Amino acid sequence: MSRIVVLGAGVAGHTAASFLRAWLGPQDSVVVVSPKPTYNWIPSNIWVGVGLMQPADVTFPLAPVYERHGIEFTQARAVELHPEGDVADGTPYVVVESTRHGHEGEREALRYDFLLNATGPKLNFGATPGLGPDAGHSLSVCTESHAHETAGHLDGLVEAMHRGDRKRFLVGTGHGACTCQGAAFEYIVNLEFELRQRGVRDKADIWWLSNEYELGDFGMGGMHLSHGGYVTPSKIFTESLFAERGLHWVRRAHVRQVEAGRAHYETLEGEQRTIDFDFAMLLPPFSGVGLQAFDRQGGDITPRLFQPNGFMKVDAQYGAKPYEEWAASDWPCTYQSPAYGNLFAAGIAFAPPHAISRPYQSPNGAPIAPAPPRTGMPSATIGKAVARSIVDMLGGAPAPTQRASMAEMGAACVASAGASLLGGTAASMTVFPIVPDYERYPEYGRDMRLTFGEIGLAGHWIKVVLHHLFLHKARLRPGWRLIPE
Repeated sequence: MSRIVVLGAGVAGHTAASFLRAWLGPQDSVVVVSPKPTYNWIPSNIWVGVGLMQPADVTFPLAPVYERHGIEFTQARAVELHPEGDVADGTPYVVVESTRHGHEGEREALRYDFLLNATGPKLNFGATPGLGPDAGHSLSVCTESHAHETAGHLDGLVEAMHRGDRKRFLVGTGHGACTCQGAAFEYIVNLEFELRQRGVRDKADIWWLSNEYELGDFGMGGMHLSHGGYVTPSKIFTESLFAERGLHWVRRAHVRQVEAGRAHYETLEGEQRTIDFDFAMLLPPFSGVGLQAFDRQGGDITPRLFQPNGFMKVDAQYGAKPYEEWAASDWPCTYQSPAYGNLFAAGIAFAPPHAISRPYQSPNGAPIAPAPPRTGMPSATIGKAVARSIVDMLGGAPAPTQRASMAEMGAACVASAGASLLGGTAASMTVFPIVPDYERYPEYGRDMRLTFGEIGLAGHWIKVVLHHLFLHKARLRPGWRLIPE
């Protein structure tokens, strides 16, 4: 009889828990710990953020789903790891703090045989003064509630534009070390499309502000897309789309501060600039959630398990070396902690060995370096692979049995560029591998037979189908295991 604890119920954690329950016997326990009572299909938050969906369209309660499938659910946040147990009992455990109404702050120790850290990111709005919807002056689509608030602000501006006011919209990244440029890209093109649909596009100035060295970098060093016998850099693809939509852009920027109606940023050359806005949707940088780790005697071993940014160390090569020496082989394959064999991380919770894009720094020391994306498809694939390894190790395997390196897997992405049954568009792209491997593919770092993209109405239809398909899968409804990650 074994007990597996999964921290987090996002894409990686929920996928792992679902397969663990399906593959393990009834005598084994699967426990999911999540601070939120709901699952959020985050890719569709973009449509919530422009008012085309409500939060209820992209979320559902976790407890009934888990109860139906025999998964234990604890609504709490993990705060401490004790991978060696304590002086009284050597069984490892994790300390969690309840977030249930009326029980906030109550702590509980959950013993485990295996633990998967899939806590996802902390939305680090505090890295930039004035950033964020709660204590700052900008908006977000990182959660369904943030996106809903953003849609409300959009509605108010559209009313003013119908009265004749001109408004400036600013979309992008709110710090030089941000990831998720793809989400901001989806939002800006959906925003532009929605303003056209509402008849006020002529009253809008729309600006893109990003830490990317070139447009279309997306935190993965850009890509070259094969289509119609031609190979097009993602820089040209994105610039062409922005020019077609009448969007302005600023790149190679680190946002230093956000004030009411004004963003202050620094360029790669060290110039200090400002841009005024009426509406700013700026994504925050990510960090780990802040788990602390202790040995059996209570000594702090957090630096042994986690990088300084809070993400958990796994089987990657973390030694510092020049960009020119970075290699695909640096990336993790099994996501097992090198310190404890029964401890894994998946999704955004694992620490990448380095960025994928070349990092830059301004003369004043400001970081202008997109962080690596760990989007839905790779996160789910990693979660499933870790689940299989845990099951096999419980069955006697001496080490993880499954590999899921981002340098060995591809990913497909359908990026919405405007939602309409007859007039919508989406950019459909595949890339292989996610982390470029210039030893295997010297010219572009990727296999051009498997890296391609196009934009059109069919992509939008696929995006809509995927929204319903993946929510069906996440709800563990009949046939869910047949739907690919």
